[in-house]
Amino acid sequence: MAQRRMFSNTITDSDLFMDMPKSAQLLYFHLNMHADDDGFVGNTKSIMRMTGSSDDDLKILLAKQYLIPFENGVTVIKDWHIHNYIRSDRKHPTKYTSELKQLELNEDASYSKLPIGSQVSANCQPNDGHLVGNCHTEVRLGKDRLGKDSKGKYIEPGKPKPGKSKPARHKYGQYQNVLLTDGQLEKLKLEFPSDWQDRIERVSGYVQSSGKHYKDYLATIRNWAKRDQRSNQSHKAAPQTREDWFG
Repeated sequence: MAQRRMFSNTITDSDLFMDMPKSAQLLYFHLNMHADDDGFVGNTKSIMRMTGSSDDDLKILLAKQYLIPFENGVTVIKDWHIHNYIRSDRKHPTKYTSELKQLELNEDASYSKLPIGSQVSANCQPNDGHLVGNCHTEVRLGKDRLGKDSKGKYIEPGKPKPGKSKPARHKYGQYQNVLLTDGQLEKLKLEFPSDWQDRIERVSGYVQSSGKHYKDYLATIRNWAKRDQRSNQSHKAAPQTREDWFG
């Protein structure tokens, strides 16, 4: 597990966060520091005892949706990937794989819990970007939900509706899992002329290691760029960060 942890001030400097009691804020920071590389915490109660936090502090974090709970007591930091980017070659995958399958990664890099019935089953594991095994047609990956046509029939993700044609998407990245149309690739080159390939590889490595998929990879790259810009600006404005306080 990586030893360094980061915090984004877009989350921790918001009014919603600052309005919480200091004890709840402290618990949030400690949970982030003890989370694994996918943002999961399996010893929340122990951390609460260590920090002297109360049940009310935990309830506040849950009510404000800073944490996503699971029935077995495991929690995950909702905004983990907004706070942290861990290179795929340094990342240790979470052991909470069944919980990870119950989540989707939104385009702003925050977690959301999948609705019941649309979670990836144990027999439907991602393998190199493809689903294998006995997969049900209702499975949703990321933000790709199966749509329905006018007759109520399911339409596979990425398959155009009858009568509508969509530009072909081509595979990019080391793992051939970043899908972009020719037009999207040209926009990417114009917006990020010096490092567009690196940005594709970054998303490709994350998708490969996490099993997550995106509906719009260009939008994802743009959102990650905005997140990086905010993070860089915060470091310039405040040389001493919370990471410095907590090691």
